[in-house]
Amino acid sequence: MPPSLPPGLPIVPDGNDDGGRAGDGGGPFPMSEDEFEAAVGDALDRIPPELAKTMNNVAVFIEDDYTPQPGEDPDTVLLGLYEGVPLTERDSWWDAGSLPDRITIYRQPILELCDSREDVVEEVTVTVVHEIAHHFGIGDDRLHELGW
Repeated sequence: MPPSLPPGLPIVPDGNDDGGRAGDGGGPFPMSEDEFEAAVGDALDRIPPELAKTMNNVAVFIEDDYTPQPGEDPDTVLLGLYEGVPLTERDSWWDAGSLPDRITIYRQPILELCDSREDVVEEVTVTVVHEIAHHFGIGDDRLHELGW
């Protein structure tokens, strides 16, 4: 798996498309939706209980792929996306009728990057941690400083 690709950040292909996975050029790693969902569940289970208890009003979803929004580069690829109000930015009025924050993990881009089940599990874990960090108000710059 290429270590240079930041999980959960927009990735714009550089035009060097080999037509498939990094290792064999043969397309996405074959993994069923149920197996991928289990990998996401395992990543969520790895969150320390003390940290998980502090998460507030957030839901995790799995979708096949990200659809770029108007004004975005149509070739943008995301592995994960956090949408919501980070805990550090919520005020006393926030709970009054607010919808849950949303973390979406994108299956196809992750499978495209990976050559093995272990790669998928690792990339899913890194992506889940990255998006949960956004829920806690940790930005991309700080995540990169921390090695994520």
